[in-house]
Amino acid sequence: MPHHLMNLRHVPDDEADEIRALFDEHGVRYYETPPSRWGISMGGFWVHDDDEAARARSLLDEYQRQRRDRQREDFEARQARGETGFWHSFRRKPVTILAACVAILVILALTLAPFVGLG
Repeated sequence: MPHHLMNLRHVPDDEADEIRALFDEHGVRYYETPPSRWGISMGGFWVHDDDEAARARSLLDEYQRQRRDRQREDFEARQARGETGFWHSFRRKPVTILAACVAILVILALTLAPFVGLG
C-alpha cells in the first residue's frame, strides 16, 4: 500500500529539489505526484513499501529539522540587520504598502458605513 511522505502544496521549489536529491542520494525508491492547478489534489512524495517508508520518513525528518534550523538562522540574521518587519517592507515598496492601506480603509469604511449612519 502506498505511503504518503510529504504534501507538496505550498512547498518551495528549492525544498522539493533538495528532497529529491536527498532521496536519490540515499537510494529511496519514491514517486512523486504534482499538486493540481486548482488545489484539489495535494500532490506529494510517495513510497510503496513499509520498510522504505520508515527509512524515507527518518531521512525526511532529519532534513526538515536541518532546514528549519537553517531558515531560523537566516531569519534571525536578517532580523539583526533590520531586513524584516513593516518599515523594511515600506522602504522597499512604499507605493504597494500605501495602496494596500488605502484599500483596507476603503473596505472598512464600506463595511462599517451602514452601522455608523454614513450609508
